[in-house]
Amino acid sequence: MKYFIFAALLPVLLSSAALADAPERSGQTTMGGKPVVLLGTPVNVGDAAPDFAAVDAAWKPTRLSDLKGKVVILSSVPSLDTKVCSIQTRRFNKEASALGKDIQIVTLSEDLPFAQKRFCSAEKIDSMLVLSDTVDREYGLKYGLLMKGRSLLARAVIVVGKDGNVAYEEIVSDLSHEPDYDKALAAAKAAAARP
Repeated sequence: MKYFIFAALLPVLLSSAALADAPERSGQTTMGGKPVVLLGTPVNVGDAAPDFAAVDAAWKPTRLSDLKGKVVILSSVPSLDTKVCSIQTRRFNKEASALGKDIQIVTLSEDLPFAQKRFCSAEKIDSMLVLSDTVDREYGLKYGLLMKGRSLLARAVIVVGKDGNVAYEEIVSDLSHEPDYDKALAAAKAAAARP
């Protein structure tokens, strides 16, 4: 029994250690006009996109590297149960069906997989992947998007080209605003057109 409890707590302990050592930065986004401190290492256009794992509704890990050879739009939201996050997710789901098989949209949040599954079912989100970063917070930390003290992801859109490099990056200036869908989609289409 003691071993089971320790094994269950090990990811939490490791995650806490990673958070304590994570670089911090501010000035990227605000919440209600107040600055938000982001944890992790930011990525820039031209950087190799760090691989990460996040879990689906069945708690099955999915890695960015599983999508190798595709253009990937990584859309992160603080919580699917909020108005702007819901709008963003529905919009990208709608766009996904018209993009073709060479472009994959992935929405990430810190919501538990149960909540994501309920949301996707209720909103008929079925044209993209929806993953939870709540287990190891790899995405948030490797992309510098984890909000300090809130355990939520900042609203951002990152496009990863077929070559595995970051082709586009937007951290939305205030969490109450939507991302620039047109720029993100144009960047994804341009990346897909490259050999």
